[in-house]
Amino acid sequence: MRAMHVVLVHPLIPPNTGSIGRLCAANDVELVLVEPLGFSLDDRYLKRAGLDYWPWIRKRVVQDWRPIFAEPGRTWLFTAHAERSYHEVAFGPNDRLVFGREDTGLGPDVLEAVPPEQHLRIPMPNPNVRSLNLAQCAAIAVYEARRQLGLLG
Repeated sequence: MRAMHVVLVHPLIPPNTGSIGRLCAANDVELVLVEPLGFSLDDRYLKRAGLDYWPWIRKRVVQDWRPIFAEPGRTWLFTAHAERSYHEVAFGPNDRLVFGREDTGLGPDVLEAVPPEQHLRIPMPNPNVRSLNLAQCAAIAVYEARRQLGLLG
């Protein structure tokens, strides 16, 4: 599963990114961080959440998401406003799983750059809950992709 990527566009909260980094390390998935970030990569909370795995995380920090989206593979945008559920698609080994900021999600420029059929949501039956934690969303998506690709081991 070496070619799959988790892309975080302008993440704000260091422990979320640290937890997602740990998820990526455990699953041999590349973590792509799109600047600006809401923290320094030296942040102790980031490293605490990622534990001692931070050096083992395959990661890139980029200034623009556009070149990443142009790489081989499909781009899946996770947004609470999508009509299509993540379990309705077939993930591939080169896909990008893209998540936005914790407070506002993905910006209109990102959403408009990818066809709506590649916008995915994670269903939540309780209408009183508006969102899940970013790290939870990334974990749900990564493990579903791994399940589909027969990589659960």
